[in-house]
Amino acid sequence: MTQDELKKAVGWAALKYVQPGTIVGVGTGSTAAHFIEALGSVRHQIEGAVSSSDASTALLKALGIPVFDLNEVDSLAVYVDGADEINASLQMIKGGGAALTREKIIAAVAEKFICIADSSKQVDILGHFPLPVEVIPMARSYVARELVKLGGLPEYRQHVLTDNGNDILDVHNLKIMDAVALEKAINALPGVVTVGLFAARGADIALIGTPEGVKTLKG
Repeated sequence: MTQDELKKAVGWAALKYVQPGTIVGVGTGSTAAHFIEALGSVRHQIEGAVSSSDASTALLKALGIPVFDLNEVDSLAVYVDGADEINASLQMIKGGGAALTREKIIAAVAEKFICIADSSKQVDILGHFPLPVEVIPMARSYVARELVKLGGLPEYRQHVLTDNGNDILDVHNLKIMDAVALEKAINALPGVVTVGLFAARGADIALIGTPEGVKTLKG
């Protein structure tokens, strides 16, 4: 199976966690796009969705799925999204698509976070994928200097603005042994909107696409 076929398999497998009559939290990226396609097949059974990005909102609306503002929603039964990396504890690096802040907010609201990923995203230690950090533009250089002190090599993601109008620093050279501690340390830096470490609130379930089929991991 190709990587895209593995992504499609987990996207459709996540449908079984969608409850009729609910509003579904939806992530961003190529794997999440397959889930959105799958969600379109049951659009008449759900109330709608909350989206983590303008791109996902456009896909949802094109399929006729109502999109709600998160402020209109008290709770979400489930949030489905991909990951750039995921470890055995179901802690993740996310933000390759620059939607990390909205993704983290929706994940915080959801009762259950379902991560969908192909097996290439599984790692023993987080940090092979550069860690995205969303920053207020005026704080970019300051935050970059602080990230160097934490052992990282930050790189400004040029010509990219988040949907919130902010910049992204991608931090290389990290071997993340304590993801929760690093998440707290980076989030505490003035000017950081959020860091793409989903460790304090990791996934509850991971659906991993492999050539042998979809494997289910639980946190």
